[in-house]
Amino acid sequence: MYITKEKKEEIFAKYGSGKKDTGSAEGQIALFTERINHLTEHLKTNRKDFNTERSLVSLVGKRRALLDYLTKKDILRYRAIVKELKLRK
Repeated sequence: MYITKEKKEEIFAKYGSGKKDTGSAEGQIALFTERINHLTEHLKTNRKDFNTERSLVSLVGKRRALLDYLTKKDILRYRAIVKELKLRK
């Protein structure tokens, strides 16, 4: 797989409260963003890979749902993660 265990731990350590904190919304959003960026690069070279395209749309939806949750829960955490990951609404 393109995201190794060490890479996941690094993502969760940077955006979550620790490397074993896989449940935090920020950590999950960061992991989804990493996967979305990887799939986007894949689709630039493989335009007709519709299964990957469907997976990408699904991941974007999941990330959007988490971002909406974070908006309702704590707007400051939402603004911080959007700024740090350079996401746009």
